[in-house]
Amino acid sequence: MSGVGGRLVVVSGAAGTAGRPAARALAGAGARVVAVGQSPQRLSELAAQVPGLGVEIADLGDPSSVLQLSRRIHATHGPVDGIVHLVGGFRGGATFSANTDADWRFLDNGLIQTLRHVTLAFHDDLVASPAGRAVIVSGTAVDAPSAGSANYAAAKAAAEAWMRALADSLRRSQSGRKDSPLPQTSAAVILVVKALVDDDMREAAPERKFPGFTDVQDLAAQIVALWSRDAGGLNGARIPLT
Repeated sequence: MSGVGGRLVVVSGAAGTAGRPAARALAGAGARVVAVGQSPQRLSELAAQVPGLGVEIADLGDPSSVLQLSRRIHATHGPVDGIVHLVGGFRGGATFSANTDADWRFLDNGLIQTLRHVTLAFHDDLVASPAGRAVIVSGTAVDAPSAGSANYAAAKAAAEAWMRALADSLRRSQSGRKDSPLPQTSAAVILVVKALVDDDMREAAPERKFPGFTDVQDLAAQIVALWSRDAGGLNGARIPLT
């Protein structure tokens, strides 16, 4: 519970709306941050704002690309202490029939497959870390899916199930012998929001109130704080932020 200072944290989806403030907040708290995304321009802009930020381009939907990513990070920076997986996206419609196959393929790749590939690639690092954290952002749609958001809610639910399985693996790997248990040092965590909002969204729609939305700066602060909380109490937790 010594905090995130000095920890190596990979932020996947770092070029996105939530990824940029998360990377800045982690680096501001003293973490060594590697920002991963697919937009060289946006990652370069982020690197110009965050001294010492590592930048990696990778297709997280491609397992071979993620394998090469993990090798580059290990060779350049060392073992990883954190995965902040902020690869997202939404597809949906007004009716149940609007849940198309094309939308499902998009959500399956973005919300499920990228998470699978990244956590499998860095699983052993999280187990070995003295302060490992893996975190995703899920949605309240999992609890009360609407007809038109069936694809989205199902993909988010699958991602949550994957994270709970990761939490079980971390628990088993760090449990030690029954007569001499080892401390739990790593945790897989699910943060739950209704939706996210940032200043650009407010500026684009000044008449909107965004009730129940979580500001991306508040999300970033919650992510940083995970390293100051006990891993045993966090592992497998589903934490609402709304």
